[in-house]
Amino acid sequence: MTTVVHAKDVDVVRDGKLLLDAVSLTVCAGEHWALLGANGAGKSTLLGMVGAVTHPTRGTVEILGEALGRIDLRELRALLGHVNPRHPLRSPLRVREVVLTGLTNSVEPVPRWSPSARERARAGELLEMLGMAGKEEARWPTLSQGERGRTLIARALMPRPRLLLLDEPATGLDLAAREQLLTALDALRLEHPELATVLVTHHLEELPASTTHAMLLRAGRCVGAGPADDVLTTERVSECFGHPVRISRTEGRWTARAGRAVPVPRAAG
Repeated sequence: MTTVVHAKDVDVVRDGKLLLDAVSLTVCAGEHWALLGANGAGKSTLLGMVGAVTHPTRGTVEILGEALGRIDLRELRALLGHVNPRHPLRSPLRVREVVLTGLTNSVEPVPRWSPSARERARAGELLEMLGMAGKEEARWPTLSQGERGRTLIARALMPRPRLLLLDEPATGLDLAAREQLLTALDALRLEHPELATVLVTHHLEELPASTTHAMLLRAGRCVGAGPADDVLTTERVSECFGHPVRISRTEGRWTARAGRAVPVPRAAG
């Protein structure tokens, strides 16, 4: 199986603070990883390295066979798909135009650049797969948060990346929009079996049923990593978040509920 990401014994220190402590992660083609943990656990820091945005302080990171520190990060980022729900677009672009900016890795269309007919057709196909058929001409400001999320996934897929990174893609979505997004992600993974994905979230309810692996982070350290059903257990998730929870999985989806705290026995006397 082809290795897409290999991080080994990674430390990240910023302003004297240890943000990641000896974290290792290997992602192979066709695997769909979830990074979970409380605020400040190190999820976004790890995703930043996997996305070729930052370097580790110590340890090694290889992405698509290239070692960070030995390749121009801009070149490497062009080979990845990154979905950021806080996409900084300010212009009233049409949906199709937003998707096509994925080819130029830019927020706005590049002057004097024009996509080919095949590229325009691919943009339409991706939008249809993600449930956005009929919305190609809609303007960005008129889209709901859920529609924006699916548009950004289509944008990230335009360069045919081998690795797709999703940074809290369900942020700000209502229940219906979240379910539409997760259904679209399941369909995407089925259509592209070689694609690897890494998704960051705080909430187990935001994980698609197609999630295959998970990593739990607490205070910069990994407290569990591997196949999702082995990692997303009551005991491990409770340890990760420092709070008793009960984890269940129904029809492929996870839920978390508050667990009963174990009473502390009183001393006799």
